[in-house]
Amino acid sequence: MSTRPINSYPNPALGGLRLPAGTVRARPFYWFSRKWLQALMTIAWNTRVFNRHYEPTSGGVVYICNHQSFVDPMLMAFGLRRPMNFMARDTLFRNRWFSKLIRSVGTFPVRRGAADTGALKEAMRLIKAGEQVVVFAEGTRTLDGRIRSFLPGVALLAQRARATTVPVVIDGAYECWPRTSKLPTRGEIIIQYGRPYSPDESRAMKAREFVDCVRADMIEMQTDIRRRLGRPTLNYDE
Repeated sequence: MSTRPINSYPNPALGGLRLPAGTVRARPFYWFSRKWLQALMTIAWNTRVFNRHYEPTSGGVVYICNHQSFVDPMLMAFGLRRPMNFMARDTLFRNRWFSKLIRSVGTFPVRRGAADTGALKEAMRLIKAGEQVVVFAEGTRTLDGRIRSFLPGVALLAQRARATTVPVVIDGAYECWPRTSKLPTRGEIIIQYGRPYSPDESRAMKAREFVDCVRADMIEMQTDIRRRLGRPTLNYDE
């Protein structure tokens, strides 16, 4: 079992009723949706969040998260105070009404399997405006719970935007709601945030080196989570 200390308290600077001056605040519908989904997911699963204190107080941030299930965007933002913006595959925007709904909570489309410069520019615009953007770096949901290789544009976004980068691992969502299942099952889901990379740290590395370092951190976090919970660790011998 791991002996690494782990925390579940929020960033003290973001712990008040109101966010600090100058911090982008959540849109009313985003705030309401997050509160409602927090309650719903707490009922559906035993959901726990660790290392919330790594949430940056201000400025543009890129969160690089693994992708285990349909509900990962809601889980990823579960324990954080500042609002998020999410990249999502463009096929989700085909239905006019669903498109309006997900856009209202900060989601914008990206073409999967193609170099989408429009989505990259939108993400960089948000980051430079001091907002937070979530990237599911694998591009699609996992087939076996493991963290797949990252798409090449992930490093480009973080490095060009000069953003703080926070690794995030979700574990247990694959067991509770895999992509092969139409309905979820009961279980325990952990969301854990990792030590942020400063803009200088990310820009000091080549793109491939940077994404490899972030992915290695996330694999280590996932292994640590699974050991703490008594789950079998996943094989990453590649």
